Amino acid sequence: MDLEFRVFETHDFRVGEDQDGTFDGVACQYGKKDSYGTTFHPGVFRRGIDKGSYAYLFMHNPLDPIGTFRADEQSNLLHIAGAYDGTQAGRDKRAMARSGSARELSVGFIRTDLPPWEKLAEMGDEDRTDVLDNIRSARLVEVSQITARMAAVPGSKLKTVRSALGAFYTEAGEPTLAERLADYDRAHGRDTEILNKRMEERRRRAALLRLV
Repeated sequence: MDLEFRVFETHDFRVGEDQDGTFDGVACQYGKKDSYGTTFHPGVFRRGIDKGSYAYLFMHNPLDPIGTFRADEQSNLLHIAGAYDGTQAGRDKRAMARSGSARELSVGFIRTDLPPWEKLAEMGDEDRTDVLDNIRSARLVEVSQITARMAAVPGSKLKTVRSALGAFYTEAGEPTLAERLADYDRAHGRDTEILNKRMEERRRRAALLRLV
């Protein structure tokens, strides 16, 4: 399965005023459609959260951990609480969060609610749209602190990160779910609204982020 990212407004992200480096905030909001067209539903992480600590990353870079956190699923959101590392990187990113230059949160997850892609490909447009656009079960992988205004494009897959660290996210040469569905639709003469919408969103997000 693909590792996906979503960005949410972080008006509920708080960084401690003292020197202990603590933080807490909302990593994922339920029941709200983002600009990627998806909606997380209550209970989505019910079976996808570990009891232990997670790595708190910067810009989804597994080589740049800046702290740790624990996750707690509540009725309408995924709450996280943790602390920055006592390293120079941890101190720097804490300062960036407090200044506002990098205080957005982005959640990395893998969906566990999708049927085999062959079954998904055979669905009618309405059923396929419902499955793809409503995330009802997922496994939390990490939460990242990202630079300001990235929240303007929820769902961005951060192509610069993926191009440099793609091996961490997908097997070389393995097509994504979207690519499998696109190939299936083309092979069966199916020009769906879902495919066109996904492609247009990718172009729009890439233009906004200036990553192409």
